[in-house]
Amino acid sequence: MDPLWLLSRLRDHTPADEQEADYRRRLVDFVSREARFHDRHLAGGHVTGSAWIVNPAHDHALLVHHRKLNRWLQPGGHIEDDDTVLDTALREAREESGLTQLRPMGDAIFDVDIHLIPARGTESAHFHYDVRFLLMADPGDTLQVSAESHALRWFTLEEIEAMDEGPSIDRMVKKTRQRRP
Repeated sequence: MDPLWLLSRLRDHTPADEQEADYRRRLVDFVSREARFHDRHLAGGHVTGSAWIVNPAHDHALLVHHRKLNRWLQPGGHIEDDDTVLDTALREAREESGLTQLRPMGDAIFDVDIHLIPARGTESAHFHYDVRFLLMADPGDTLQVSAESHALRWFTLEEIEAMDEGPSIDRMVKKTRQRRP
């Protein structure tokens, strides 16, 4: 995976707040100094790709109830043989939702986040340097829950806020409201 594509988009990304600005700075530093930034076996952490999927009205978002983390989150995961992190986000969104008609809202980064993944089994605790892209889908399309999730559902933005899943999710809800058509 070419780090220049990712670094260019990270540098073009405008963070929503100081926390996201710190995440962006740390992500740029990590990708600039670590040639294996995408290797999921890299001790300490790696870049991941996620999809914030909204309906055309931008008043609902699709979340998965993550089996391992037991939380409602956006679809996303590890980089595999993907050319770009956007490709990772699209692949993960398709795999975790069953949706085939996903439309990227450009190739600009929507959000960045760095979060600790707890140790589990033989895998030690590590960081996900998560790069998120905005995708659109029709809520009438058929959803299919993957083996990685307990459930999959469209939520109103108000329902997502009430779930209190944390500042990262709240930031994406706020950004979604700002983009409403």
